[in-house]
Amino acid sequence: MQLTSIITVNFNQPGATIEFLRSVKKNASNDNVEVILVDNGSNEDYQLQFEQEYPSLVYIRSEKNLGFAGGNNIGIKQAKGDYLLLLNNDTEITENLISELRTELDNNKDIGLISPLLLYFQYPEIIQYAGFTEMNYITCRNKGIGSFDKNTGQYDNDSRQTAFCHGAAMMCRKADLDSIGLMEESYFLYYEELDWCEKFKRAGKKIWFTGKTSVLHKESITVGKESIIKTYFMTRNRILFIRKNTSLLNTLLFSLYYSTIACPKQIYLYARKGRKDLTSWLLKGVLWNITHSKNSNDLGFKI
Repeated sequence: MQLTSIITVNFNQPGATIEFLRSVKKNASNDNVEVILVDNGSNEDYQLQFEQEYPSLVYIRSEKNLGFAGGNNIGIKQAKGDYLLLLNNDTEITENLISELRTELDNNKDIGLISPLLLYFQYPEIIQYAGFTEMNYITCRNKGIGSFDKNTGQYDNDSRQTAFCHGAAMMCRKADLDSIGLMEESYFLYYEELDWCEKFKRAGKKIWFTGKTSVLHKESITVGKESIIKTYFMTRNRILFIRKNTSLLNTLLFSLYYSTIACPKQIYLYARKGRKDLTSWLLKGVLWNITHSKNSNDLGFKI
């Protein structure tokens, strides 16, 4: 049986990471796997506790927080598996996850990235992800398929092409990365998995969803509180994603839409919520794109 490398990243969430490792130990015992845990500059080093939970763990510690892409890229570079399964540390897997994802990849060589059905951990009857619609590149907006619907088994036998994978759980072949490359670390937070999907598409690979297996995700079912770091990187990276993945004409059209409609609307909403403090960080995200090349590695934000 070919080896599957499971890669996850921890940043100051030892409890969730230990629960993740327990889930893998319980549900992947019949699979040929290596588990790679990248600690992304956490305040404390929990290596001993992690290895006590999963003795064969491949533990890598980065002294610096390299973001979602950077942390996963470290794991990818060390992976020995023919298949790479990237999982958030706040997920718990099901017993058929690896076999079903690998079967889909084996049966269709055109698939580049594949994600399973995502369900909310606290509300497993509610769907978080069953695929994404196509992106409107003028507005940089799309929609989640099945999001917040009740899971009645409607996707159990569903296997199809979709616009984007979900960063919480996605599998690919390691060999494909020789030509496609790693995730772009310049995003740090948000949009990096969408950008990676675009790379796979440009290489002629398909983005895929299957409902034949699922992952439980501990992300809150409600929208989290707005923060400085979220506001800045969501703004910065939304613009950056368009700059990196569309034509100059499309970028100009998006810029017109964003500056006249989306940006003023968001500033108005912040004011209504009593969060005028976030307006400056939204504008800093815009300014970064005006003053920096799309290939710049300067985050413009001290982590």
